[in-house]
Amino acid sequence: MTTPAGSGTGFGSVSWWGLSPAVDLQAESPPVDPDSQADTEHGTPELNVLLLGSVDGRHLLRTLARAALWPRRRFRFYVLENNMEAVARHVLIFSLALEDPEKMGLQERSETFLEVWGNSLLRPPVAAFVRAQAGRLARLVPEPDRLGEQLPWLSLGALKFRERDALEAVFRFWAGGEKGPEAFPMSRLWDSRLRHYLGSRYDARRGVSDWDLHMKLHDRGARVIHASEFRRWRDTGVAFELRDASAYHVPNRTLASGRLLSHRGERVAARGYWGDIVTGPFVAFGIEADDETLLRTSNGQPIKTAGEITQHNVTELFREMAAWGRPRAAQGDPGQVQGDADGSPEPAAPVPESFAVHFLSLGSALTLHHKSCYKGRFQLLYMACGMVHLLSPELGACVAPGGRLIVELAQFLVDLRQEQLQGFSTRVGELAQAAGFAPQPGARRSQTFARFYKAGDSAPSHKDPAVGSGTPPPEVLAPPLEASNPRPEDLTQPLEGGTPPSEPLKRPSESQASLLEALVPPTGSQTPKPESLTVPPETNSPIPNF
Repeated sequence: MTTPAGSGTGFGSVSWWGLSPAVDLQAESPPVDPDSQADTEHGTPELNVLLLGSVDGRHLLRTLARAALWPRRRFRFYVLENNMEAVARHVLIFSLALEDPEKMGLQERSETFLEVWGNSLLRPPVAAFVRAQAGRLARLVPEPDRLGEQLPWLSLGALKFRERDALEAVFRFWAGGEKGPEAFPMSRLWDSRLRHYLGSRYDARRGVSDWDLHMKLHDRGARVIHASEFRRWRDTGVAFELRDASAYHVPNRTLASGRLLSHRGERVAARGYWGDIVTGPFVAFGIEADDETLLRTSNGQPIKTAGEITQHNVTELFREMAAWGRPRAAQGDPGQVQGDADGSPEPAAPVPESFAVHFLSLGSALTLHHKSCYKGRFQLLYMACGMVHLLSPELGACVAPGGRLIVELAQFLVDLRQEQLQGFSTRVGELAQAAGFAPQPGARRSQTFARFYKAGDSAPSHKDPAVGSGTPPPEVLAPPLEASNPRPEDLTQPLEGGTPPSEPLKRPSESQASLLEALVPPTGSQTPKPESLTVPPETNSPIPNF
């Protein structure tokens, strides 16, 4: 069943994109310990990172793109999300980023990424690519051996069998398991969410959009977002219009997710759009840039829009990932460079063995410390603002002494007032201290992130960057883009199968609505409404339509 009814809040219950700029996780991690090299395979130190709610993989992509500026390291990313649709988006985004250059050029890859990642409607060629990739991934998920051969960077070993079944169901829905536009009528769903959110202000939605942009997002550091692109996204869900507007008419099924809703006194599974309709996907890659000329102003107005900056940053990110092996190839490292037709060296793609993405079971954040393999394993813990209620001493035990914690703040959640943002930041500090962390000395002040280190026997190292710290020299390393997690969302587990249970459902305590109410209690109409339980978007039993 598909229903236009939304959550009643602009944030929604599912995050599809990050609401803060992407970070290089190596820049946030503690310095490399030279003594640790003897304990790792081939003498190459590992960076183990646990990410809760990273959603769109932007931090991982940014880290891999900047890896050439750092001493060689093996990356182990452990990703924990709150729904299988987010896991599927991770896999699709990474498979697109690592696509063979001979099959898809740099510009096509960048444009495809932007449309799939941030647009509610797709061009037919992009929709065809999503269907083809989803069909391939649906066939690989049930076959671990073939999955390991074709996607050696991907590890689904920590997922439960029912979660793998749900992941396969997501890919099959994307691949067109249900035919016809009515399977996911995105335009109608988007408009219904807007009507539910704005209520009597719907007819004045252009004025509401301009107010949110100029009085909130611009004041909080997103000044490059242009009014025309923001209004277009608010009205249609199309953030990046890279072609003629009439070319965008195929619903983006990767933005679909499932929930349980009450219908005539019973719980029924529903598919709809439960994501963000107030901030947009412009913040993750569109408000900061290494090339500062993109941020210049003329007569007090930015010369580039957030969409143009996003396209430039994503293109450079994919270019850097393709050139990952170049610096070491210049030092005589074999296997890093391949020749093109005329014999000139061409940069190689990232080596699959040098990084791996492990997806953890949904809801396992509270039990990770029970497994000895995770105790003290991670040098860096990253948490989205929708996950901070999971920050506990038990989770802190998974971080190594001297490790770092970076928490996304709620800076770009436009429905929160300044006093609520300050209260959120204060509460984050309290939770971090209770979990065994202390404010990171010397960390630059940021309204987007709070940074801490794991308090232990000694304070974090302050070695010279040129001596064993792993930090590139200042003239080589440009200031990294700050990134943050997606906005708040419900943290719920999918049901087995798709049939609503006969017994009453318990409302998940981890919901984003509960989080905001607990940390910064909203007042009046800003109080988020509680969300229902998330379910896989495709079920085995027929579901009635409203």
